[in-house]
Amino acid sequence: MTTTSSRPAAPRAASTAHERIALLILLTAGFTLAVDFSILTVALPRIGRDVGIPTANLQWIATSYALCAAGFTLLFGRVADLVGRKRMFLIGMALLGAASLGGGLAGEPILLLTARVAQGLATAMVTPAALSLLTTAFPEGPARDRALGLNGALMAAGFTTGAVVGGVLTDSLSWRWAFFLNVAVAAVVLCLAPAVLRESRAAHRPRLDLPGALTVTLGLVAIVYGATSAGRYGWASPLVWACFTVAVLALLAFWLVERRVPNPLVSMALLRMPNVAWGNAAGVVAFATETALVFPLTLYLQEVRGIPPLLAGLSFGVLGVGTVLGGLLAPRLIGRAGARRAVALGFAVQAVATAPLALVGADSAWIVPLLALTFLGGVANLVAIVGYVVASTTGIPDGQQGLATGLVTLSQQIGIALGTPVLAAIVASGAASGAHGLLAGIRAAVLVDALACAVAAIIAGILGARTRSGR
Repeated sequence: MTTTSSRPAAPRAASTAHERIALLILLTAGFTLAVDFSILTVALPRIGRDVGIPTANLQWIATSYALCAAGFTLLFGRVADLVGRKRMFLIGMALLGAASLGGGLAGEPILLLTARVAQGLATAMVTPAALSLLTTAFPEGPARDRALGLNGALMAAGFTTGAVVGGVLTDSLSWRWAFFLNVAVAAVVLCLAPAVLRESRAAHRPRLDLPGALTVTLGLVAIVYGATSAGRYGWASPLVWACFTVAVLALLAFWLVERRVPNPLVSMALLRMPNVAWGNAAGVVAFATETALVFPLTLYLQEVRGIPPLLAGLSFGVLGVGTVLGGLLAPRLIGRAGARRAVALGFAVQAVATAPLALVGADSAWIVPLLALTFLGGVANLVAIVGYVVASTTGIPDGQQGLATGLVTLSQQIGIALGTPVLAAIVASGAASGAHGLLAGIRAAVLVDALACAVAAIIAGILGARTRSGR
């Protein structure tokens, strides 16, 4: 009796341990890719001197990565559905390791920029594949919510701490270690992942919609390039508007193609699902507001208060701690109130935490409130982020999870690309007004950020209420 009853328990324990290791691998990969978005920011001037890239062209180190990471996400998310998410994840991690090794060893501009392009493509492969492996490994409900909460917390922490890690590596070792770190992570993941990750793919494997893939990729690349160019040339630049015009035409062509092909890249039925539509729109705002807020606050700390760059970067550690806490709290809140209410509440609290920062002054008394409010805003922002991911992947068949998570990743990357140029333009318009203009521009940018959160809270509450499920 004892022997027979003890046998069923062993497979469950093994399965639990297996799932935990798989989750750890997926979370590690996601965190590493999130760090990559900002880890080179502080090191750009030194990279330019060492590799021979003029100051005017340093933006391409970041832009080349962002263009590929955002532009190809939807395509690779759908390809992962067709050829296998585990396979796409492993290919992407292998490419990330090889590209990072090339970037760390690069001695001339073309090699470094090629490595950054390859890193962006690897990110576009790995991120939706990892997220869809996560959503298909856990059933809808508390288990998946907890996994998504941890994923969101680590990704947001990666975005906010990447610049700090990059600064420490650059000052203590070399900027090249920002690349070599990825090589080590990729090697460990590639050793463990084949044994613990389970393959998943769509049951039916139709032909890839090549016209749809080309048009949507062109449109997304044009959007991101237009947004990043706006940060450099201003929103009135003909180049910026030419990019947005190309984006509109390409996405219109994509919509027409998708309506006519028998096996579209993106199912129109999926895009018409209310939770997918409002959820991803909320994702754009969630990532645009909190990541962009770092820009005016960094200017405030360094230019207005005169705090050294390293200390200014370290001060945003409270934001990282807040995001981790928010990722841990979000699943409980979603379990009680549903994803829609969690998104609305997250945005509302984020707006309340951000709005007082529009009153910052030049005196030192503002430092402690700034840190406290930034912490609270980070907690609330992660609640909104986890809520939108849960909403956008709920009710989606497993065969389309790669596409659904590709949309989730895409909304994240578009938000990151658009948010900072918008606030930078507001700060610049204030700074051009003369004395005390920089502080006025910073205040205006922060106020716009808070208003965007408030509007998102209202819209999430109204539009989300039309979904059939509270999740």
